[in-house]
Amino acid sequence: MKRTDYISWDEYFMSVALLAAMRSKDPNTQVGACIVDEDKRILSTGYNGFPCGCSDDEFPWEREGEDTKYPYVVHAELNAILNASGKSLTGAKIYVALFPCNECAKAIIQAGIKEVVYLSDKYDGTPSVVASKKMLRAAGVKLTRFKPDKDGLVIKFK
Repeated sequence: MKRTDYISWDEYFMSVALLAAMRSKDPNTQVGACIVDEDKRILSTGYNGFPCGCSDDEFPWEREGEDTKYPYVVHAELNAILNASGKSLTGAKIYVALFPCNECAKAIIQAGIKEVVYLSDKYDGTPSVVASKKMLRAAGVKLTRFKPDKDGLVIKFK
């Protein structure tokens, strides 16, 4: 008999997004993204961090003050879109740990992604997320809140 305790596709792809988030060196917020085509193949992943060539030892990680991380960090969604290296993302689905900001929403729409599956919406109601949701809905992008059946998954190397 086959196993019955395997994970669902949504659990799998959200787990890949969360695993990608673990690559982020941001001390406060780690976000990951996983883009999947209609045939359930992973097209790209990304996480929040500085652009290639910008040392994370030389740029700020601070959240407050004169020189913060905000003008420099590339969000997970945009990184995943850019990491696709020109592959068509039309009709794809993006799994993200955190609901996309307005800037990422623009990139998602322009890339032709048709569904956003998100885990957390902790910034709901902020101007950025209000604008994001307005644009995504206007563009016909489906918004799906991921509601896990499990508390988590365990990956063991030994």
